[in-house]
Order: sequence, then structure tokens, then C-alpha cells
Amino acid sequence: MSKIDGIESRSIEITATQWRQIVNGATETAIISTDENGLVTSWNSGARGILGWDEREMLGRSLACIFDEQDHRGQLQREMEDATAHGKGGGEEGWRVRKDGSRFWAVGELSPIRENGKIVGFVKILRDRTAQRHTEEAIREERRALEILNRAGSALAAEADLQRLVQIVTDAGVELSGAEFGAFFYNVTNEIGESYMLYTLSGAPLEAFANFPMPRNTEVFAPTFTGEGIVRANDITTDPRYGKSEPHKGMPEGHLPVRSYLAVPVVLRSGEVIGGLFFGHRKPCMFSERSERGLTGLAAEAAVAIDNVRLSHATQREIAERERAQKALTELNATLERQVLERTEQLKRNEEALRQSQKMEAVGQLTGGVAHDFNNLLQVIMGNLDTLQRNMPTDSARLQRAMRHAMNGAQRAASLTQRLLAFSRRQPLDPKPIDVNVLVNGISDLIHRTLGEVIAVETVLGAGLWRVEADPGELESAILNLAVNARDAMPRGGRLTLETGNAHIDEAYVATHTEVVAGQYVVISVSDTGVGMDAPTVAQAFEPFFTTKPVGKGTGLGLSQVYGFVKQSGGHVKIYSEPGQGTAVKLYLPRLAGDAAGESDSEAPLNPEAAQEETILVVEDDEDVRAYSVDSLRDLGYRVLEAHDGQAALRLLDRYPRVDLLFTDVVLPGGMTGAQVAAQAKARRPSLKVLFTTGYARNAIIHHGRLDKGVQLIVKPFTFTELAARIRDVLDLPEKPGDA
Repeated sequence: MSKIDGIESRSIEITATQWRQIVNGATETAIISTDENGLVTSWNSGARGILGWDEREMLGRSLACIFDEQDHRGQLQREMEDATAHGKGGGEEGWRVRKDGSRFWAVGELSPIRENGKIVGFVKILRDRTAQRHTEEAIREERRALEILNRAGSALAAEADLQRLVQIVTDAGVELSGAEFGAFFYNVTNEIGESYMLYTLSGAPLEAFANFPMPRNTEVFAPTFTGEGIVRANDITTDPRYGKSEPHKGMPEGHLPVRSYLAVPVVLRSGEVIGGLFFGHRKPCMFSERSERGLTGLAAEAAVAIDNVRLSHATQREIAERERAQKALTELNATLERQVLERTEQLKRNEEALRQSQKMEAVGQLTGGVAHDFNNLLQVIMGNLDTLQRNMPTDSARLQRAMRHAMNGAQRAASLTQRLLAFSRRQPLDPKPIDVNVLVNGISDLIHRTLGEVIAVETVLGAGLWRVEADPGELESAILNLAVNARDAMPRGGRLTLETGNAHIDEAYVATHTEVVAGQYVVISVSDTGVGMDAPTVAQAFEPFFTTKPVGKGTGLGLSQVYGFVKQSGGHVKIYSEPGQGTAVKLYLPRLAGDAAGESDSEAPLNPEAAQEETILVVEDDEDVRAYSVDSLRDLGYRVLEAHDGQAALRLLDRYPRVDLLFTDVVLPGGMTGAQVAAQAKARRPSLKVLFTTGYARNAIIHHGRLDKGVQLIVKPFTFTELAARIRDVLDLPEKPGDA
């Protein structure tokens, strides 16, 4: 006993019963103690929940039974030896075994228990990391697919030989889908108009098909060769279309063994089906919807590349004809010789410009599709991190810091995904009439602060500047992107000039830039006195993931985002640069017809809470995203109904008399898009408010890069605060005439 401030105090010790209650409170962690021989002496409720055995079953039994390896006891013995020698054993992640024989991914450590300096037992701490492992594997797989598609796109853009081109496509398809072997059967027309079929193989030698005839339009092959759609079978030998054609009624003897089957048609822009990609595996159930998505994108890129090769061959034939005509006319007219040469050079420039344009468009389609899947993953990750952050005790400083770091990483991933969407021209824009001079003048202070004191910033605003129609936030972001790039090109300081003016693009310029439309434009020029770029670097500057900065200093998406935004806004972007002479990037935005006044946004103050009995119907096919949205809305006080597709949503709408708002994903399974669900719901209840959400805004609610009039949208991934504010905004919108 001791006295503190005159009051007697006694040492307070936790009783065994209290200690067991504390240990059993860790329901998400297995806490197990053993004697010095590894026999279980205690088993908490977390161990029972994770491993399946209860304490009575495990007392006195060896802990070796939870290990997945054949040498169970050897693994436990190694952990005990490490714990004895170093104070901790184990710690590596790996597979563990439950009572029912199922496996799960776990991490755990073994620590010694000492009494009077002697080891009398051990304590094992074990945590289940199966869900985290699955999420990490999904992200790795999506990243791998994106790398394969980008690598294939770059190779195809540089390839002019058709045979090598289709081999690149076939090899990439095998790698992308995980197939054991693949083939590309395609039609070729020779110079005299004769058509015949060729093929390439990957994963098997060409001799594997040498003794078999070319595929026919059987029930299995017809959907591919006619362009009807994708055919995927977990086991083609059990498919009802299989084995119905003479003479083999199935695979002939000696054919490669195929169980899993996936075939994708390759359709040119003209609608012509040039052939099909076919992939197989000797094991069943090897292909998934992800395989379909990846191969659909690859088939689209293959079609663009084949079109380019055909165009190149046609151009080469035309050049050859011109050269023959040139020789015949040389003696007649020297002027004609010069005209033919000029025309030939013009054709070459047009061919290269068209090839580059088609390449950028194909890569944009691929990156946009992959970004959609990333956004769904990021919505689940950021949403649940947000929920944890809001509910975490404020005194958990270490956990709060870890949560902030995790959220920052997720937000950086979301920013990268948004840049991919910008490049692919799939981001939803909200264009408004803009006075570019006012906008540039408004962000000049921000640019000054961003660039620092070593760089002088000069702003030259053109007089009588025309108005444009564009998304103000994206335009500011584009200008700031260019300013930051200019700063990085001037490590020792220099001068940045922002200049605006009116410009006219004429037919002569359009003739050498096939993607540009002649007319009146407002030009925004961002120039610097930095290190500059050579011609090959300028040619690649707008490609996604291309950067001249050191590793870790840039994503390679800044200029591609600017490119996508300007193109989506109907404009044109051009780089002028020379090594050592600096760089100027010019953004051309079309002049706004008429003198439309800007829209005034009179937004009411945000009020994220629900009013009495307000009811929201959530329609989302991704279970994790739907669960987060429903939980968040309930936390805000709303009554929530949920459905996984359009038909289920309409049934709920008919069953419940009060639904104030429909919150639906744009892309849904079951044959109905979110826009179609909203149209039918509004037909039933004209006063119903609608809010769309999407990770990839295709063409259902966005056309020509702009949201359809009156459409309300929140882009994935969104946070709890953003969702609360957007829901309240839409619910508080005034009813339109006739919506009663």
C-alpha cells in the first residue's frame, strides 16, 4: 500500500476473468496460447470465428493443425524456435486451414510467454487477410491488362506488315485472356481482287492446324464470322451448338484439346467482318467477363490497325501509280513533275496524320474501358475508408494517420483514373459560355503561387476576344497542367507567358491536319523559355504514360488529359518546340455562335440531412458499391430501397407508394440501362427526382462530350460528403411545370 496526496491506494490488478473478457473481445483476431510444446492452453472467441474450432475441441491439441503445409509440425516447431531465439516467430503471410478444411490467407506471429525468465509457453496472434488479398489481386490483374493493351497498341501503331500485325494481336490475346493457345483467322484480298483466308497461331506451332481445313460457318463459328457477337463457353463440348456438323461432329482427331472457348469477331469501321479471334484452354471455366472485355478492346484495336495497314497499302499503290505517271510526263512538262512530287508528299503526310489520329482514338477507347473497372474498385475502397475514418475514435492517432495515408493513395488513384477518362474523351463535361480573358486573369494568381518566385509570369490578354463554350473547371485544370509542365522544363528559372487571342483556321491548315475543322477559334497559348523538346518527343507528347521526367516525378497523363479535354470540346491543340529554345502549347477552342449569356448558378446552401420519411431507391449491380451507397444514405437518415437491376427497381417502385429519388448506375445488367430505367420510372411517377452515377460515362446520358440537358450526375468514386450534398441538391431542385 502507498499514499498519494494523502489517500491510500492499492495496486490494481486485472483478474483472470477480466483478462479473458478482454481477449475474447478481439473478435476479428485469433489469440491463442500454448504450452512450451505447442499444445493449446487457451482459445479466444476470435480464434473460434476465424478457424471454426471451439476452445473445448482445441485444449491440449497441437496448434500444428492450422498450417496448410505438409510438414505441419515442422512449421510450428520453426516458429517456436524463432520465437525462443529472437522473441518472435512467424510473421509471414500464407495459407491457413479451418476446421472444415477450407483455406484462408492469414498473417500471424508467435511470441514467447516467460515466467521468472523461463519460457513456459507461447501466444499466437492470427488475422484473416483473405479479402484484402482478393482486392490486391484484382487491382494487379486490371493493371496487368492495361499494360498488355497499351503495349499491344504501341506495337500495332508502328507495324505496317499485316502478317506481323495479326501475330502481335494473337500473342497479346493469349497473354491477356490466360488462354493456352489462340488463333486469328482473317480474310485477305489480293491485288487482283481474289479473297482468301489466312491464320496465325499463338501457344501452338502452325503445324497444329496444317492438316485441318479452314473453319466453316457452323453453329459454333457462325456468330463470330458473321459479327453477331462474342461466344464464350465454360466447356464447349457441352454447348448445345457443338458437334452438329459433318463430317467430324466436333473436333477432328488430333485437334488441339479445347474445353474453355472464347471467340470475338473483328469488325472494321465499315462494318465488314474481317475475321475472328479464337482462344482455347484444355481446362474448363478458364475465361470470364473480364476476358471478354479485354479481348473486345483488343479486337477493336486490331480492326483499327488493319484499317491503317490497308490504307497504307492503298496509299503506297497510289504513290506508285503517281511515280509511273511522273516518268511518262517528265519530257512533257517540268511543272507537272513538281506537282506530282508535292501531291506524293501530301499523301504521305495525310497518311501519317490519319494513322496518329486513329492510334490515339484506339488507345483512348481501351483506357476508358479499363478506367471504368478501376472506378468501381476505387468506389468500394474509398467509400469504406471514408466510413472507417468517420467512425474511428479520435484518440487513435496511429490509425487515423494510416487511414489518411490510405485515403490519399486512393484519391491519387482516382485522379489517375480521371485523367485516363479525360484522355479517352469519356469524362462528363458541363460546358458553359466563357470569357477566356476573365478565366485566365482569375487563375493568374494561382499560377504565380504554383510556379514560385524563380519563374516570371507574363499575361497578355487579346482585345475583343470571342467567347467560347467549354467546361470552366476542366479548362482551368488544362492551363494549370501546362503551367506546371513549363515550370518543370525551367529548373533554373525562366519566363512563362500566358497569351489569348482570336484565330482563324483555314482550309490549307485543315488539309494537313485531318482531325481539325476550319473556322473561327479562340487560342490560348502557354509558352516557356525552358529546355524544349526534339521532334520525336513532340510526336509522342500526348500519348498516355509518356513522360520525359525521372521515375516517380510524373504520371505521363498531364498532356494526354489536356489533349482529351480539348478534343472533347471540339477544339485543337498544337505543340511548337525546339531543344534549347523553349516550348509553346496552343489550345484552340471553337468560337461560341451568338452572344449567349453564362448560366448563373444559384445553389442553395448544402443541407445533407434527410427530411421526414424521404425515400431513395438505389439501383446498382456491383454489390460492394451498392452496400456502401445504401449504408451511407441510411446514415444520413433516408429510407432506402435497393435493387440490382432495372426490372427489380421498377417492381419496387410499383410496390412502395413513396419514393422521392431514384439513384441509379448508368450501366446495368438485365437489358436495361440506367437511362431506360429512369425513363420508365418517370413515366410512372412524373415528379420522381433522378440522380445518375457512373465510373465511365458512355453514351446513355452523355452525347458529344456533354451531359444531356436536365441530367443530374455524380461520378464514381464519390465520398460520403459528396454523396450527401449531391442527393440533397437533387431532392431540393424545384419541380418542372407538368411534373405534378
